[in-house]
Amino acid sequence: MVKPVDLLIEDAWLVATMDDDRRELAGGWVAIDNGYVVAVGSGSDPTPAAHRRIDATACLVTPGLVNTHHHMFQNLTRAYRPMTSAPLFGWLQSLYPLWTASIDEESMYLAAWVGLAELAMSGCTTTSDHHYLHPMRAGDLLAAEIRAAVELSMRFHPTYGSMSLSVKDGGLPPDNAVRDEDDILAESERHVARWHDAKFGAMVRIALAPCSPFTVTADLMHRTAELAERLDVRLHTHLAENSEDDEFSLAQFGRRPVELYEDVGWLTDRSWGAHVVRPNDAEIARLGAAGVGVAHCPSSNMILSSGIAPVVAMRDAGCPVGLGCDGSSSADSASLWQEARLAMLQAKLISGADRMDARAALEIATRGGAACLGRLGEIGELSIGSVGDVAVWRMDGPQFAGVLDDPIEGWLRCGPLAATHVFVHGKEIVSEGVLTNPRLEDVLSRHRVASRRFQPQP
Repeated sequence: MVKPVDLLIEDAWLVATMDDDRRELAGGWVAIDNGYVVAVGSGSDPTPAAHRRIDATACLVTPGLVNTHHHMFQNLTRAYRPMTSAPLFGWLQSLYPLWTASIDEESMYLAAWVGLAELAMSGCTTTSDHHYLHPMRAGDLLAAEIRAAVELSMRFHPTYGSMSLSVKDGGLPPDNAVRDEDDILAESERHVARWHDAKFGAMVRIALAPCSPFTVTADLMHRTAELAERLDVRLHTHLAENSEDDEFSLAQFGRRPVELYEDVGWLTDRSWGAHVVRPNDAEIARLGAAGVGVAHCPSSNMILSSGIAPVVAMRDAGCPVGLGCDGSSSADSASLWQEARLAMLQAKLISGADRMDARAALEIATRGGAACLGRLGEIGELSIGSVGDVAVWRMDGPQFAGVLDDPIEGWLRCGPLAATHVFVHGKEIVSEGVLTNPRLEDVLSRHRVASRRFQPQP
């Protein structure tokens, strides 16, 4: 007798596997056992016996979405009114003091828990977090957010971010927000040794992430690249984010951001940059030739008036492009579905209606994110041996009336949409649109209390 699999998701309208051949399986099914995909098939293929079966009738089934850039602590100042109209530099300079004064392990844990829950409900199963604020008195903030991810069973790629260049040294952050560079490097190595799991299917991996050219020195960027090479971990930072970023790099370093990126040893397929809104044509070619990944953050780029990233050109040049929600104080909504839709619309607007469709946006949200995180073939697809990270999207009701021939286009053109079921490593973390963890209301209540400490009240 053949042993039943742990989970069978069956009778889908369509399974979009996003595998190497981009197979789309009508009436499809996905079988998961011991946390991994063991079989996929169409409606004409026999299904295996299963301990649990999920009826996906009238649903699109996709790989879990992948978020490649976030600042989860910022949901403690979400939509903070005094900062809702400022461009990037002024926005940061006003918020740094609020964040630095109040961040601690408890608030970091609560912010991460809420951010991860919100992402899960939007169909996200793997997320990065670029946490760069580590005041000396704040405690172990990376450990705090990893604890939240473990509790929610999310696949997590936190980065140990850093800032070392304060106002007195010509940077943007206040003096009490930065750390000594030798200390940063020592902490980077300590966190990798403690948390990084290089095994296939790992739930936690660490990357190193000096914040940006206006918050760290070129020397720290270079030394971090050397450390990442030695430890075999990935690199992440903000790159070519807006015109202020360009102007600062030219004034401070005599180079444009991409030139600086190359000079400090980051022009490599080990790295992925956040935003990448303003590279010129020659820089796009260099980024693509090197295989540098891009975390595309369309909501944040619009809210902060940074511009629209040339995503089509960067993909054509060879850059892996994934999606990023960015921090809640700028993007505010941590919905990967929303970012995928905006990515499609923005690319149509600036590159042509025929240069981006829903399938390309879904690829960016899945395989593209997996490539940015160095996990292509492992996450972001439904193929035999890949992890059992799956999102199920119900496509009935008024907003989908008339969608008959193409559920993938319907999925992204209609909505807004939240995931119906979400599985990470075969474990259900969202059921019928509701987080399965029973602690949501308690955490939200505690988060409200913590948020009040960050936002001065009149």
